[in-house]
Amino acid sequence: MSVEQRPALVGLAQESIARGSKSFRTASRLFDRETRERAWLLYGWCRACDDIADGQDHGGTMQATGDPMARLADIRARTERALAGQAGLDDPAFAGGALVAAECKIPRRYMDDLIEGFALDAQGWRPQTEDDLLRYCYHVAGAVGCMMAIVMGVAPDDEATLDRACDLGLAFQLANISRDVAEDAAGGRCYLPADWLIEAGIDPADPMAAEQRPALAAVTGRVAAMAARYEDSARHGTPKLPFRSAWAVLAAAGIYGGIARKVAADPQEALRRRLFTSKAEKLGWLLRAGTQAGRRTSLYSPAPRDPSLWNRPRQSARISEA
Repeated sequence: MSVEQRPALVGLAQESIARGSKSFRTASRLFDRETRERAWLLYGWCRACDDIADGQDHGGTMQATGDPMARLADIRARTERALAGQAGLDDPAFAGGALVAAECKIPRRYMDDLIEGFALDAQGWRPQTEDDLLRYCYHVAGAVGCMMAIVMGVAPDDEATLDRACDLGLAFQLANISRDVAEDAAGGRCYLPADWLIEAGIDPADPMAAEQRPALAAVTGRVAAMAARYEDSARHGTPKLPFRSAWAVLAAAGIYGGIARKVAADPQEALRRRLFTSKAEKLGWLLRAGTQAGRRTSLYSPAPRDPSLWNRPRQSARISEA
């Protein structure tokens, strides 16, 4: 990729985030220009991988994917080609991902770990335990949190701050899972731990059965409550960030965390319709996050991380073959 192509790649990545995530687009506006552009480039690569894996166009309803292993191979091949400097405007999302990885010196392990999450889905993997659930959340979101922290200037060897960044990714994915139980079931997927379902008297093969809805709502609320714990932990990493980055992170935490809070407040409703944060709620969190960012060193002291929280792997993790 030539330097001259960078503005075009950034522009296409900006279009991608505008189409794919209103919440993340809103929060990204708070970054300084350089960080904002790099965040868009990283998002564009992650979004493209996700769309290829799920047969989507910037999110939305999952489609039948035909040969999921072929789609996984495509993701890996295009990422490898881009990281080797062989992609440009012919494959802008992947070229943009390689560009931001080079600019920020993002360790390759995090990109590999994200792709491992797509491998799990391609193989029809399902979580059996809470640990399985959190490990999956790491692969599809926690690794992204680590990469985003590095984009914001966190050193790749600052493990304590990367743990907090991972926690935010876990919180976002847990919120997604709690919100999308019905949608996932319609697509033939279930990310609720099988042992939780069995404990609640729910058949893991048919969790949306009408007679099981009250019990399923309770399990859904349990996932949303987990999201809140990881969101709270993530906030304690913001004192290490520049003001504008902390503002963006706290805004995203509030906006996305609002989804989990709505699910926790009424999990039965979450099974009936897709919950979201309104424009007014987003604006409220933008304003509130600015105040929180200004006071972050007093609000979110760098206390030791709760030892009962799940710990991310310290080196590249492959579990799809386990």
